[in-house]
Amino acid sequence: MSAKIAIVDYRLGNLYSVKLACEHVGLGAEITSNKDAILGADAVILPGVGAFGDAMDALDELDLVSVLRDVAASGKPLFGICLGLQLLMKGSEEFGAHEGLGIIKGNVVKLDAPRENGRVLKVPQVGWNRVNPADGVDWNGTLMQGVTPGERFYFVHSFVVVPEDKSLVCSTTTYGHIEFCSSVRYGNVFACQYHPERSGARGLRIYRNLADILSK
Repeated sequence: MSAKIAIVDYRLGNLYSVKLACEHVGLGAEITSNKDAILGADAVILPGVGAFGDAMDALDELDLVSVLRDVAASGKPLFGICLGLQLLMKGSEEFGAHEGLGIIKGNVVKLDAPRENGRVLKVPQVGWNRVNPADGVDWNGTLMQGVTPGERFYFVHSFVVVPEDKSLVCSTTTYGHIEFCSSVRYGNVFACQYHPERSGARGLRIYRNLADILSK
């Protein structure tokens, strides 16, 4: 029997691409905003595309803020993608100050005027960029296991996360002169700024790693 994955539906996210990626690696996935379904799942995926404040308002309206905090505390895998990574942080400065889920201490800040060869690069960053292990980090045992350092993943974002505890940074990516945290891992929580579901075979490797963890 395949593991049961809850993909959190709060009206902001690339939900069906995530569901298809799960199913491709043999994971049963349900798109849901039902609290019991989320709490009863074997793993929870928090995707998202859009504004931080709107997302937190939607989670609050659906009464899912405490549910996601409970999932993080439960020990079961919690996987955040793009905005889903940012929502895990304590707060964000996007369009004003907003409180996040507070699962990871740190803030979300603007990807501010990245420069390369004397020119300012476009923000949002849209497209493929390289992902490398953070200094001293071994990807074995994480959802990045088996991914070749320097592989390109697909990004769409204007803001980046800055964890207070730098040891939580799993990977970094450079855009212009700015090196930023492109994924974190914190116990049972893994989250990435890039979109694995839009990154071809290398992205599916992350979903396969999740399936392997759940099969043990």
